[in-house]
Amino acid sequence: MLDNNQLLRFTTAGSVDDGKSTLIGRLLYDSKSIFEDQLQAIENTSKKKGHEGVDLALFTDGLKDEREQGITIDVAYRYFTTPKRKFIIADTPGHIQYTRNMVTGASTANAAIILVDARHGVIEQTKRHSFIASLLQIPHVIVCINKMDLVDYSEDAYNKVIHQFEEFSSKLLVQDIRFIPISALNGDNVVNRSKNMDWYQGAPLLHTLETMHISSDINKVDARFPVQTVLRPQSESHRDYRGYAGRVASGILRVGDDVTVMPSGFTSKIKSIDTLDKSLSEAHAPMSVSITLEDDIDISRGDMIVRSNNKPEPIQDIEVMLCWLHNNPAKPRAKYSIRHTSNEQKAMIKEVIYKINIESLDRNTEDKELTMNDISKVKIRTTKPLMVDSYRENRTTGSVILIDDATNETVAAGMIV
Repeated sequence: MLDNNQLLRFTTAGSVDDGKSTLIGRLLYDSKSIFEDQLQAIENTSKKKGHEGVDLALFTDGLKDEREQGITIDVAYRYFTTPKRKFIIADTPGHIQYTRNMVTGASTANAAIILVDARHGVIEQTKRHSFIASLLQIPHVIVCINKMDLVDYSEDAYNKVIHQFEEFSSKLLVQDIRFIPISALNGDNVVNRSKNMDWYQGAPLLHTLETMHISSDINKVDARFPVQTVLRPQSESHRDYRGYAGRVASGILRVGDDVTVMPSGFTSKIKSIDTLDKSLSEAHAPMSVSITLEDDIDISRGDMIVRSNNKPEPIQDIEVMLCWLHNNPAKPRAKYSIRHTSNEQKAMIKEVIYKINIESLDRNTEDKELTMNDISKVKIRTTKPLMVDSYRENRTTGSVILIDDATNETVAAGMIV
Protein backbone atom coordinates (compact mmCIF):
# COMPACT_ATOMS: atom_id res chain seq x y z
CA MET A 1 0.00 0.00 0.00
CA LEU A 2 1.25 3.51 -0.83
CA ASP A 3 1.21 6.18 1.84
CA ASN A 4 0.63 9.83 1.15
CA ASN A 5 3.93 10.69 2.86
CA GLN A 6 6.04 9.20 0.10
CA LEU A 7 7.60 11.94 -2.00
CA LEU A 8 8.34 11.47 -5.69
CA ARG A 9 10.51 14.03 -7.45
CA PHE A 10 10.33 14.14 -11.20
CA THR A 11 11.83 16.33 -13.86
CA THR A 12 10.29 17.24 -17.19
CA ALA A 13 12.28 17.74 -20.36
CA GLY A 14 11.37 18.34 -23.96
CA SER A 15 12.30 20.65 -26.78
CA VAL A 16 10.59 23.99 -27.27
CA ASP A 17 6.88 23.68 -28.14
CA ASP A 18 6.68 19.98 -27.25
CA GLY A 19 3.93 20.98 -24.83
CA LYS A 20 5.79 20.64 -21.53
CA SER A 21 4.14 23.60 -19.83
CA THR A 22 0.72 22.44 -21.08
CA LEU A 23 1.36 18.92 -19.72
CA ILE A 24 2.28 20.19 -16.24
CA GLY A 25 -0.70 22.57 -16.33
CA ARG A 26 -2.97 19.65 -17.29
CA LEU A 27 -1.57 17.49 -14.44
CA LEU A 28 -2.20 20.27 -11.91
CA TYR A 29 -5.59 21.21 -13.37
CA ASP A 30 -7.08 17.72 -13.73
CA SER A 31 -5.73 16.52 -10.37
CA LYS A 32 -7.35 19.63 -8.79
CA SER A 33 -4.02 20.84 -7.39
CA ILE A 34 -4.52 24.53 -8.19
CA PHE A 35 -5.82 27.18 -5.80
CA GLU A 36 -9.00 29.01 -6.77
CA ASP A 37 -7.28 32.41 -6.97
CA GLN A 38 -4.51 31.00 -9.23
CA LEU A 39 -7.15 29.48 -11.48
CA GLN A 40 -9.06 32.77 -11.60
CA ALA A 41 -5.90 34.76 -12.51
CA ILE A 42 -5.02 32.33 -15.29
CA GLU A 43 -8.57 32.30 -16.67
CA ASN A 44 -8.41 36.11 -16.83
CA THR A 45 -5.00 36.08 -18.57
CA SER A 46 -6.25 33.46 -21.04
CA LYS A 47 -9.26 35.65 -21.89
CA LYS A 48 -7.02 38.71 -22.35
CA LYS A 49 -4.88 36.77 -24.79
CA GLY A 50 -7.98 35.75 -26.71
CA HIS A 51 -7.77 32.01 -25.91
CA GLU A 52 -10.86 29.90 -25.77
CA GLY A 53 -10.92 28.16 -22.38
CA VAL A 54 -7.93 28.03 -20.04
CA ASP A 55 -4.38 28.24 -21.42
CA LEU A 56 -2.86 25.47 -19.30
CA ALA A 57 0.72 26.52 -20.12
CA LEU A 58 0.25 29.63 -17.95
CA PHE A 59 0.27 27.50 -14.78
CA THR A 60 3.99 26.93 -15.19
CA ASP A 61 5.11 29.99 -17.11
CA GLY A 62 4.81 31.88 -13.88
CA LEU A 63 7.33 34.67 -14.38
CA LYS A 64 5.91 37.78 -15.94
CA ASP A 65 8.76 38.58 -18.35
CA GLU A 66 8.77 34.94 -19.42
CA ARG A 67 5.11 35.11 -20.32
CA GLU A 68 5.67 38.26 -22.32
CA GLN A 69 8.52 36.75 -24.33
CA GLY A 70 6.70 33.43 -24.61
CA ILE A 71 9.68 31.40 -23.32
CA THR A 72 10.35 29.36 -20.19
CA ILE A 73 13.72 29.77 -18.51
CA ASP A 74 15.64 28.44 -15.48
CA VAL A 75 14.25 25.63 -13.32
CA ALA A 76 10.78 26.07 -11.88
CA TYR A 77 9.79 23.82 -8.98
CA ARG A 78 6.10 22.96 -8.53
CA TYR A 79 4.54 21.03 -5.67
CA PHE A 80 1.32 19.06 -5.70
CA THR A 81 -0.29 16.28 -3.71
CA THR A 82 -2.76 13.52 -4.48
CA PRO A 83 -4.30 11.14 -1.92
CA LYS A 84 -1.55 8.64 -2.82
CA ARG A 85 1.64 10.68 -3.02
CA LYS A 86 3.38 14.04 -2.74
CA PHE A 87 5.17 15.35 -5.83
CA ILE A 88 7.85 17.90 -6.66
CA ILE A 89 8.20 18.79 -10.35
CA ALA A 90 11.46 20.29 -11.60
CA ASP A 91 10.46 21.92 -14.87
CA THR A 92 13.63 22.46 -16.89
CA PRO A 93 13.98 24.35 -20.18
CA GLY A 94 14.66 22.54 -23.42
CA HIS A 95 17.27 24.68 -25.18
CA ILE A 96 20.84 23.38 -25.45
CA GLN A 97 22.16 26.46 -23.63
CA TYR A 98 20.24 25.30 -20.55
CA THR A 99 21.98 21.92 -20.15
CA ARG A 100 23.19 23.06 -16.71
CA ASN A 101 19.61 23.82 -15.63
CA MET A 102 18.53 20.31 -16.57
CA VAL A 103 21.47 18.82 -14.64
CA THR A 104 20.52 20.91 -11.58
CA GLY A 105 16.82 20.10 -11.76
CA ALA A 106 17.30 16.40 -12.44
CA SER A 107 20.04 15.60 -9.95
CA THR A 108 17.65 14.46 -7.19
CA ALA A 109 14.82 13.15 -9.38
CA ASN A 110 13.30 9.67 -9.10
CA ALA A 111 11.83 9.94 -12.58
CA ALA A 112 12.23 11.94 -15.79
CA ILE A 113 9.34 12.71 -18.11
CA ILE A 114 10.68 13.21 -21.63
CA LEU A 115 8.22 14.73 -24.08
CA VAL A 116 8.31 13.78 -27.73
CA ASP A 117 6.10 15.40 -30.38
CA ALA A 118 4.27 12.52 -32.12
CA ARG A 119 4.66 14.32 -35.47
CA HIS A 120 8.43 14.85 -35.26
CA GLY A 121 9.54 11.72 -33.38
CA VAL A 122 12.92 11.41 -31.64
CA ILE A 123 15.04 14.50 -32.38
CA GLU A 124 18.49 15.66 -31.20
CA GLN A 125 17.05 17.30 -28.08
CA THR A 126 15.23 14.08 -27.12
CA LYS A 127 18.57 12.27 -27.31
CA ARG A 128 20.32 14.95 -25.29
CA HIS A 129 17.70 14.95 -22.53
CA SER A 130 17.71 11.15 -22.40
CA PHE A 131 21.51 11.10 -22.21
CA ILE A 132 21.51 13.56 -19.29
CA ALA A 133 18.81 11.49 -17.52
CA SER A 134 21.03 8.42 -18.00
CA LEU A 135 24.17 10.26 -16.86
CA LEU A 136 22.38 11.40 -13.70
CA GLN A 137 21.24 7.82 -13.09
CA ILE A 138 17.56 8.77 -12.91
CA PRO A 139 16.02 5.34 -12.23
CA HIS A 140 12.76 5.77 -14.18
CA VAL A 141 12.16 7.43 -17.55
CA ILE A 142 8.64 8.03 -18.87
CA VAL A 143 8.54 8.95 -22.55
CA CYS A 144 5.30 10.89 -23.12
CA ILE A 145 4.46 10.87 -26.81
CA ASN A 146 2.47 14.10 -26.96
CA LYS A 147 0.15 15.74 -29.52
CA MET A 148 -1.44 12.40 -30.42
CA ASP A 149 -4.54 14.42 -31.38
CA LEU A 150 -2.52 15.90 -34.28
CA VAL A 151 -1.77 12.42 -35.72
CA ASP A 152 -5.40 11.22 -35.36
CA TYR A 153 -4.51 9.17 -32.27
CA SER A 154 -2.66 6.75 -34.55
CA GLU A 155 -1.18 3.64 -32.93
CA ASP A 156 1.32 3.41 -35.81
CA ALA A 157 2.65 6.92 -35.06
CA TYR A 158 3.06 5.90 -31.39
CA ASN A 159 4.86 2.65 -32.26
CA LYS A 160 7.16 4.48 -34.66
CA VAL A 161 8.38 6.78 -31.85
CA ILE A 162 8.87 3.79 -29.51
CA HIS A 163 10.98 2.06 -32.15
CA GLN A 164 13.11 5.21 -32.69
CA PHE A 165 13.62 5.72 -28.96
CA GLU A 166 14.46 2.09 -28.19
CA GLU A 167 17.03 2.00 -30.98
CA PHE A 168 18.84 4.96 -29.45
CA SER A 169 18.30 4.17 -25.74
CA SER A 170 19.96 0.75 -25.90
CA LYS A 171 23.24 2.69 -25.39
CA LEU A 172 21.94 4.36 -22.22
CA LEU A 173 22.04 3.14 -18.63
CA VAL A 174 18.38 3.46 -17.69
CA GLN A 175 16.72 0.65 -15.76
CA ASP A 176 13.07 1.43 -16.43
CA ILE A 177 11.65 3.12 -19.57
CA ARG A 178 7.88 3.46 -20.12
CA PHE A 179 5.94 4.94 -23.02
CA ILE A 180 2.58 6.74 -22.75
CA PRO A 181 0.65 8.25 -25.70
CA ILE A 182 -0.93 11.54 -24.57
CA SER A 183 -2.55 14.76 -25.66
CA ALA A 184 -1.69 17.31 -22.97
CA LEU A 185 -3.97 19.87 -24.59
CA ASN A 186 -7.05 17.62 -24.51
CA GLY A 187 -6.11 15.64 -21.40
CA ASP A 188 -5.83 12.22 -23.05
CA ASN A 189 -3.98 9.76 -20.76
CA VAL A 190 -2.65 12.53 -18.49
CA VAL A 191 -4.90 12.14 -15.43
CA ASN A 192 -7.80 10.33 -17.07
CA ARG A 193 -7.70 7.40 -19.47
CA SER A 194 -8.23 8.38 -23.12
CA LYS A 195 -11.37 7.29 -24.95
CA ASN A 196 -9.59 8.13 -28.21
CA MET A 197 -6.84 5.52 -27.75
CA ASP A 198 -8.54 2.31 -26.64
CA TRP A 199 -5.61 0.45 -28.27
CA TYR A 200 -3.37 1.65 -25.41
CA GLN A 201 -3.76 -0.71 -22.46
CA GLY A 202 -1.35 0.99 -20.02
CA ALA A 203 -2.08 3.44 -17.20
CA PRO A 204 -2.39 7.22 -17.66
CA LEU A 205 0.55 9.39 -16.56
CA LEU A 206 -0.68 10.39 -13.08
CA HIS A 207 -1.53 6.80 -12.14
CA THR A 208 1.94 5.74 -13.35
CA LEU A 209 3.57 8.42 -11.16
CA GLU A 210 1.40 7.49 -8.17
CA THR A 211 2.13 3.77 -8.30
CA MET A 212 5.74 3.71 -9.51
CA HIS A 213 7.92 1.74 -7.09
CA ILE A 214 10.58 4.14 -5.84
CA SER A 215 11.58 2.88 -2.38
CA SER A 216 14.29 0.73 -3.95
CA ASP A 217 15.80 3.80 -5.66
CA ILE A 218 17.71 4.62 -2.47
CA ASN A 219 20.86 2.59 -1.79
CA LYS A 220 19.93 0.49 1.27
CA VAL A 221 23.13 -1.56 1.35
CA ASP A 222 25.97 0.89 1.96
CA ALA A 223 25.46 2.64 5.31
CA ARG A 224 26.90 6.17 5.06
CA PHE A 225 26.43 8.86 7.70
CA PRO A 226 28.28 12.14 6.96
CA VAL A 227 28.60 14.12 10.21
CA GLN A 228 27.26 17.66 9.92
CA THR A 229 27.81 18.85 13.48
CA VAL A 230 28.66 17.62 16.98
CA LEU A 231 25.93 18.12 19.64
CA ARG A 232 27.10 18.92 23.18
CA PRO A 233 24.01 20.37 24.92
CA GLN A 234 25.55 20.15 28.47
CA SER A 235 22.12 20.69 29.96
CA GLU A 236 20.94 19.18 33.27
CA SER A 237 19.27 16.24 31.51
CA HIS A 238 22.07 15.72 28.94
CA ARG A 239 25.20 16.59 30.89
CA ASP A 240 27.51 14.10 29.15
CA TYR A 241 25.67 13.81 25.84
CA ARG A 242 27.91 13.83 22.77
CA GLY A 243 25.92 13.22 19.59
CA TYR A 244 26.94 13.34 15.97
CA ALA A 245 24.16 14.94 13.95
CA GLY A 246 23.56 14.58 10.23
CA ARG A 247 21.47 12.94 7.58
CA VAL A 248 21.75 9.27 6.68
CA ALA A 249 23.01 9.40 3.07
CA SER A 250 22.30 5.73 2.34
CA GLY A 251 21.85 2.35 3.96
CA ILE A 252 20.53 1.49 7.42
CA LEU A 253 22.25 2.02 10.77
CA ARG A 254 21.12 0.18 13.90
CA VAL A 255 21.90 0.48 17.60
CA GLY A 256 24.69 -2.01 18.38
CA ASP A 257 26.24 -1.88 14.87
CA ASP A 258 30.04 -2.00 14.66
CA VAL A 259 31.06 1.24 12.96
CA THR A 260 34.23 2.89 11.71
CA VAL A 261 34.80 6.64 11.63
CA MET A 262 36.41 7.78 8.39
CA PRO A 263 39.04 8.99 7.63
CA SER A 264 40.62 8.34 11.06
CA GLY A 265 39.73 4.62 11.03
CA PHE A 266 38.72 4.52 14.73
CA THR A 267 36.08 1.90 15.52
CA SER A 268 33.19 1.79 17.98
CA LYS A 269 29.58 0.63 18.40
CA ILE A 270 26.42 2.70 17.97
CA LYS A 271 25.06 3.41 21.46
CA SER A 272 21.92 5.33 20.51
CA ILE A 273 20.10 6.93 17.57
CA ASP A 274 18.09 9.98 18.58
CA THR A 275 15.69 12.47 17.05
CA LEU A 276 14.40 15.62 18.72
CA ASP A 277 11.70 13.82 20.69
CA LYS A 278 12.57 10.10 20.81
CA SER A 279 15.21 7.39 20.49
CA LEU A 280 15.12 4.91 17.60
CA SER A 281 16.45 1.39 17.16
CA GLU A 282 17.48 2.12 13.54
CA ALA A 283 17.76 4.95 11.01
CA HIS A 284 17.72 4.82 7.23
CA ALA A 285 18.17 7.28 4.37
CA PRO A 286 17.12 10.10 4.19
CA MET A 287 16.43 10.51 7.94
CA SER A 288 18.11 13.26 9.98
CA VAL A 289 19.28 11.93 13.35
CA SER A 290 21.90 12.23 16.06
CA ILE A 291 24.10 9.18 16.73
CA THR A 292 26.04 8.50 19.93
CA LEU A 293 28.88 5.96 20.15
CA GLU A 294 30.11 3.68 22.97
CA ASP A 295 33.61 5.21 22.81
CA ASP A 296 34.77 8.81 23.04
CA ILE A 297 36.32 9.46 19.63
CA ASP A 298 37.45 12.76 18.17
CA ILE A 299 34.89 13.33 15.39
CA SER A 300 34.10 16.57 13.56
CA ARG A 301 32.09 17.89 10.63
CA GLY A 302 33.08 16.20 7.37
CA ASP A 303 33.88 12.84 8.97
CA MET A 304 31.77 9.85 7.99
CA ILE A 305 30.38 7.06 10.18
CA VAL A 306 30.10 3.79 8.24
CA ARG A 307 29.64 0.11 9.05
CA SER A 308 33.03 -1.54 9.70
CA ASN A 309 32.43 -4.33 7.18
CA ASN A 310 31.45 -1.93 4.38
CA LYS A 311 33.68 1.11 3.98
CA PRO A 312 33.94 3.66 1.16
CA GLU A 313 37.28 4.24 -0.50
CA PRO A 314 39.20 7.28 0.75
CA ILE A 315 40.81 8.73 -2.39
CA GLN A 316 42.51 11.95 -3.46
CA ASP A 317 42.61 11.42 -7.22
CA ILE A 318 39.01 11.24 -8.38
CA GLU A 319 37.61 10.72 -11.88
CA VAL A 320 34.42 12.72 -12.30
CA MET A 321 31.83 13.41 -15.01
CA LEU A 322 31.67 17.17 -14.59
CA CYS A 323 29.01 19.59 -15.81
CA TRP A 324 30.39 23.15 -15.95
CA LEU A 325 27.73 25.53 -14.61
CA HIS A 326 29.44 28.91 -14.66
CA ASN A 327 29.61 31.67 -17.29
CA ASN A 328 33.40 31.87 -16.88
CA PRO A 329 35.38 28.90 -18.22
CA ALA A 330 37.48 26.70 -15.93
CA LYS A 331 40.93 28.07 -15.25
CA PRO A 332 43.73 25.56 -16.03
CA ARG A 333 45.07 23.99 -12.81
CA ALA A 334 43.16 26.55 -10.72
CA LYS A 335 42.30 25.74 -7.11
CA TYR A 336 38.64 25.28 -6.17
CA SER A 337 36.83 24.14 -3.05
CA ILE A 338 35.23 20.75 -3.49
CA ARG A 339 32.16 19.88 -1.43
CA HIS A 340 31.28 16.22 -0.91
CA THR A 341 28.41 15.49 1.56
CA SER A 342 29.41 17.58 4.63
CA ASN A 343 33.12 17.54 3.78
CA GLU A 344 34.90 20.47 2.15
CA GLN A 345 38.46 20.39 0.82
CA LYS A 346 40.60 22.27 -1.68
CA ALA A 347 40.88 20.67 -5.11
CA MET A 348 42.37 21.16 -8.55
CA ILE A 349 41.24 19.95 -11.98
CA LYS A 350 44.34 17.98 -13.00
CA GLU A 351 43.24 16.81 -16.42
CA VAL A 352 40.32 16.97 -18.86
CA ILE A 353 40.13 13.42 -20.29
CA TYR A 354 37.38 14.10 -22.84
CA LYS A 355 34.37 16.31 -23.49
CA ILE A 356 31.02 14.96 -24.64
CA ASN A 357 29.46 16.49 -27.71
CA ILE A 358 25.92 16.85 -26.40
CA GLU A 359 24.46 16.86 -29.92
CA SER A 360 26.13 13.68 -31.24
CA LEU A 361 27.13 12.11 -27.87
CA ASP A 362 30.65 11.60 -29.31
CA ARG A 363 33.71 11.97 -27.10
CA ASN A 364 36.10 14.79 -27.97
CA THR A 365 39.63 14.24 -26.63
CA GLU A 366 41.14 17.30 -28.37
CA ASP A 367 39.15 20.18 -26.87
CA LYS A 368 40.21 20.61 -23.24
CA GLU A 369 38.50 23.91 -22.36
CA LEU A 370 35.56 23.70 -19.95
CA THR A 371 32.91 26.30 -20.69
CA MET A 372 29.31 26.70 -19.54
CA ASN A 373 27.06 23.64 -20.16
CA ASP A 374 30.03 21.40 -21.08
CA ILE A 375 29.92 17.85 -19.78
CA SER A 376 33.37 16.28 -19.50
CA LYS A 377 35.26 13.48 -17.83
CA VAL A 378 38.00 15.00 -15.66
CA LYS A 379 40.59 14.03 -13.04
CA ILE A 380 40.41 16.01 -9.82
CA ARG A 381 43.09 16.02 -7.11
CA THR A 382 42.01 16.91 -3.55
CA THR A 383 44.21 18.08 -0.67
CA LYS A 384 42.83 15.37 1.67
CA PRO A 385 41.10 12.08 0.84
CA LEU A 386 37.31 12.07 0.35
CA MET A 387 35.21 9.02 1.34
CA VAL A 388 33.49 8.35 -1.95
CA ASP A 389 31.36 5.75 -3.73
CA SER A 390 30.73 5.70 -7.45
CA TYR A 391 27.70 7.77 -8.47
CA ARG A 392 26.15 4.71 -10.11
CA GLU A 393 26.04 2.96 -6.74
CA ASN A 394 25.24 5.94 -4.56
CA ARG A 395 23.91 9.25 -5.85
CA THR A 396 24.58 11.02 -2.51
CA THR A 397 28.16 9.96 -1.75
CA GLY A 398 28.97 9.82 -5.48
CA SER A 399 28.35 13.51 -6.18
CA VAL A 400 30.47 16.63 -5.66
CA ILE A 401 30.29 20.34 -6.41
CA LEU A 402 33.15 22.75 -7.12
CA ILE A 403 33.09 26.26 -5.64
CA ASP A 404 35.13 29.27 -6.70
CA ASP A 405 36.83 30.55 -3.54
CA ALA A 406 37.00 34.15 -4.74
CA THR A 407 33.27 34.53 -5.47
CA ASN A 408 31.85 31.60 -3.43
CA GLU A 409 29.82 30.62 -6.51
CA THR A 410 29.16 27.02 -7.48
CA VAL A 411 30.98 26.52 -10.79
CA ALA A 412 30.50 22.80 -11.49
CA ALA A 413 28.62 19.68 -10.41
CA GLY A 414 30.19 16.26 -10.73
CA MET A 415 29.35 12.57 -10.64
CA ILE A 416 32.14 10.27 -9.47
CA VAL A 417 32.89 7.53 -11.98
